[in-house]
Amino acid sequence: MPSLAESGGRVDGRVDGGEGSGELSAPRLRPGTPERAGLDPGELDCLVREFRRLTDGDQPWAAGAVLVAGRGPVIAVEEAAGWAVRYRAYDEETDTGVELPRGERVPATTRTPFDLASLTKLFTSVAAVQQLERGTLGIDARVGAYLPGFTAAEHGITVRHLLTHTSGLPPELPLYDCPDDRARFALLRAGKPVTAPGRAYGYSDLNMLLLQQVLERITRRPLDVLVRDGITRPLGMTATGFGPCPDAAATEDQRRPWAKADRGMLRGTVHDENAWALGGVAGHAGLFSTAGDLAVFCRTLLAGGSYGTARILGPDHVALLLSPPGLGFALDRPWFMGALAGGGAAGHTGFTGTSLVLDPSTDTFLVLLANTVHPRRRPPDSVPRAAAATRLARAVRAVRRA
Repeated sequence: MPSLAESGGRVDGRVDGGEGSGELSAPRLRPGTPERAGLDPGELDCLVREFRRLTDGDQPWAAGAVLVAGRGPVIAVEEAAGWAVRYRAYDEETDTGVELPRGERVPATTRTPFDLASLTKLFTSVAAVQQLERGTLGIDARVGAYLPGFTAAEHGITVRHLLTHTSGLPPELPLYDCPDDRARFALLRAGKPVTAPGRAYGYSDLNMLLLQQVLERITRRPLDVLVRDGITRPLGMTATGFGPCPDAAATEDQRRPWAKADRGMLRGTVHDENAWALGGVAGHAGLFSTAGDLAVFCRTLLAGGSYGTARILGPDHVALLLSPPGLGFALDRPWFMGALAGGGAAGHTGFTGTSLVLDPSTDTFLVLLANTVHPRRRPPDSVPRAAAATRLARAVRAVRRA
C-alpha cells in the first residue's frame, strides 16, 4: 500500500453498500505543509526531531516507529524511524536483545503494519455502534438478551457496561492455558464480575470479548467480516485486518516467565496471548494496520463518520461514540494525550506500543505506532506519546496566537 505522501492521500476503496451510500462526500486526506494544515512548522519540526530520537541508542524506547499527524484533511507529518525487525531473540542473562546483522534487519517505513493490540477495541466498538444505529442492538439491553447461559447475564451486565468498561469483569481470564476451544469458551461463558456492574470503571479485555460474542450472535457473521465489510473496506483501509500479517513489525521473544506463553520471536502473528489462543480474531486484540490507514480512521470520525463517498456511521452516532464517558474510546487522558486532553480528545493505546488520538475541538489527529515490546515487554512508558500529543497541541495554539 503506498504511503499517504506517495498516493496524494487517496485510497482505492469504494462504498460497498454501506448505510448512507451516495451522500455528499467528505474530504479525503492529502499531504501538505504545516501552514496548509493550520499548524506551526516550528513545533512540528520539534515533534519530528523528538520522534526520531525514540528509536536511537542501544536501548531505545522502541526498535521502530511510525508517526502520522495532521489537521483537517491535511497530513502535515508522516515519518518512520528505526527498525521493524532489529532483534533475533532476547538474552535473559544479559537483559539485552540479540541483534540481527545490519543487513538482515528490516527498516520501519511509513507502510509498515504494526500489531495494534488494544486499538482493536476501537474497531469492535465502532462495529457495535453500527448495530445500535441499525436498531439491531440496544445499548442498555442486558447481555443475557443476546447471550443466554453466560454468567454475565445473571449479574445484569448491559451492552453499555461493556462499552464503558463498567461491567465489573476482571481484566482477563487465562484462555491461553485452556487445552482447546471448548474449554476456552466454557471459561469465557463462566466469567463473572468481581464488582457490581455500573459501580466503577475497570478496564477489562473481557468486555470486548463478550461484545464480540454479542455482535456475532446478532449478525451471524464473525468479527473479522464485520470489521472488514463495515469499516475497513468502505474506507479503503486495505492494509488493516486481522492476522496473520507477514510483513508486520516484529514484537516479542515471547517466553515464560515474563510472558504467558512460549512462542519465540513473533512477527505477523498476534502478540496478545488470549487473542492468539482464540485464533487471532478477538474483540480486544488481533488487528494489524499502518499509520496511514489509522489516519483515515481518525479522519472519518472527525468528519462525522464519512470519508470520501463512504459513510460508516452517522454524525449522531459518532457523537455517541465520542461523548463522555466514551464508548470504547478513552476520553481526555493526559497520560498519553498530553496537552490534547481536556477538550474532548478521544483515543486509545495498545500494549505493543501503539496509540492514536483524535481531537474534535481542534480537528487534529496523531497516530504513533511502535514495537516497544521488541525484543521483550517492558513496563509501559507513555511519556513519548504524551510529549508528541503536546507538540501537536502547541502547534495549533501557536497558529491561533499568531
